[in-house]
Amino acid sequence: MIDWSRVAQLRDEIGAEDFAEVAELFLLEVEDTLFRLDGAADNPEEMRELMHFLKGSALNLGFSDLSTVCSQGEANSAGIDVATLKDLYARSRRFFEAGYAKRFAA
Repeated sequence: MIDWSRVAQLRDEIGAEDFAEVAELFLLEVEDTLFRLDGAADNPEEMRELMHFLKGSALNLGFSDLSTVCSQGEANSAGIDVATLKDLYARSRRFFEAGYAKRFAA
Protein backbone atom coordinates (compact mmCIF):
# COMPACT_ATOMS: atom_id res chain seq x y z
CA MET A 1 0.00 0.00 0.00
CA ILE A 2 2.87 2.36 0.90
CA ASP A 3 6.34 2.22 -0.62
CA TRP A 4 8.29 2.91 2.56
CA SER A 5 11.60 3.00 0.73
CA ARG A 6 10.27 5.91 -1.36
CA VAL A 7 9.03 7.67 1.77
CA ALA A 8 12.46 7.26 3.40
CA GLN A 9 14.23 8.45 0.26
CA LEU A 10 12.09 11.58 -0.01
CA ARG A 11 12.46 12.25 3.71
CA ASP A 12 16.24 11.94 3.44
CA GLU A 13 16.33 14.22 0.38
CA ILE A 14 14.36 17.08 1.90
CA GLY A 15 14.84 16.54 5.62
CA ALA A 16 12.44 15.40 8.30
CA GLU A 17 11.10 18.87 9.08
CA ASP A 18 10.37 19.75 5.46
CA PHE A 19 8.97 16.29 4.82
CA ALA A 20 6.12 16.89 7.26
CA GLU A 21 5.19 20.05 5.34
CA VAL A 22 5.42 18.29 1.97
CA ALA A 23 3.31 15.39 3.21
CA GLU A 24 0.63 17.74 4.57
CA LEU A 25 0.53 19.65 1.29
CA PHE A 26 0.26 16.37 -0.62
CA LEU A 27 -2.67 15.23 1.50
CA LEU A 28 -4.50 18.54 1.05
CA GLU A 29 -3.95 18.58 -2.72
CA VAL A 30 -5.04 14.97 -3.12
CA GLU A 31 -8.20 15.55 -1.10
CA ASP A 32 -9.02 18.62 -3.19
CA THR A 33 -8.45 16.65 -6.39
CA LEU A 34 -10.57 13.73 -5.16
CA PHE A 35 -13.37 16.20 -4.47
CA ARG A 36 -13.03 17.54 -8.03
CA LEU A 37 -13.43 14.02 -9.50
CA ASP A 38 -17.15 14.09 -8.78
CA GLY A 39 -17.60 17.06 -11.12
CA ALA A 40 -15.43 15.51 -13.84
CA ALA A 41 -17.46 12.32 -14.28
CA ASP A 42 -18.90 13.51 -17.62
CA ASN A 43 -15.64 14.99 -18.90
CA PRO A 44 -13.15 12.25 -19.88
CA GLU A 45 -10.31 14.69 -20.61
CA GLU A 46 -10.60 16.43 -17.25
CA MET A 47 -10.86 13.03 -15.56
CA ARG A 48 -7.64 11.89 -17.28
CA GLU A 49 -5.85 15.07 -16.17
CA LEU A 50 -7.00 14.64 -12.58
CA MET A 51 -5.99 10.98 -12.59
CA HIS A 52 -2.58 11.91 -14.01
CA PHE A 53 -2.05 14.46 -11.24
CA LEU A 54 -3.14 11.97 -8.57
CA LYS A 55 -0.92 9.25 -10.03
CA GLY A 56 2.18 11.43 -9.94
CA SER A 57 1.49 12.85 -6.51
CA ALA A 58 0.80 9.44 -5.03
CA LEU A 59 3.92 7.94 -6.61
CA ASN A 60 6.09 10.79 -5.32
CA LEU A 61 5.01 10.26 -1.71
CA GLY A 62 5.02 6.46 -1.84
CA PHE A 63 1.27 5.79 -2.05
CA SER A 64 1.93 2.92 -4.44
CA ASP A 65 -1.51 1.28 -4.53
CA LEU A 66 -3.21 4.61 -5.08
CA SER A 67 -0.76 5.46 -7.86
CA THR A 68 -1.44 2.13 -9.60
CA VAL A 69 -5.21 2.63 -9.52
CA CYS A 70 -4.83 6.22 -10.76
CA SER A 71 -2.63 5.03 -13.61
CA GLN A 72 -5.34 2.58 -14.64
CA GLY A 73 -7.91 5.36 -14.34
CA GLU A 74 -5.80 7.66 -16.46
CA ALA A 75 -5.74 5.02 -19.21
CA ASN A 76 -9.46 4.33 -18.92
CA SER A 77 -11.11 7.45 -17.55
CA ALA A 78 -14.59 6.09 -18.24
CA GLY A 79 -14.10 3.15 -15.90
CA ILE A 80 -13.24 5.01 -12.71
CA ASP A 81 -15.18 4.18 -9.57
CA VAL A 82 -14.66 7.42 -7.66
CA ALA A 83 -16.07 6.07 -4.39
CA THR A 84 -13.64 3.14 -4.46
CA LEU A 85 -10.75 5.48 -5.25
CA LYS A 86 -11.67 7.74 -2.35
CA ASP A 87 -11.88 4.74 -0.04
CA LEU A 88 -8.44 3.54 -1.17
CA TYR A 89 -7.01 6.98 -0.46
CA ALA A 90 -8.58 7.06 3.01
CA ARG A 91 -7.20 3.60 3.85
CA SER A 92 -3.79 4.51 2.42
CA ARG A 93 -3.69 7.71 4.44
CA ARG A 94 -4.51 5.93 7.69
CA PHE A 95 -1.89 3.26 6.93
CA PHE A 96 0.67 5.96 6.05
CA GLU A 97 0.04 8.03 9.17
CA ALA A 98 0.21 5.02 11.49
CA GLY A 99 3.24 3.51 9.78
CA TYR A 100 5.12 6.78 9.49
CA ALA A 101 4.84 7.43 13.20
CA LYS A 102 6.22 3.96 13.95
CA ARG A 103 8.98 3.95 11.33
CA PHE A 104 10.31 7.45 11.76
CA ALA A 105 9.76 8.18 15.45
CA ALA A 106 12.54 10.34 16.83
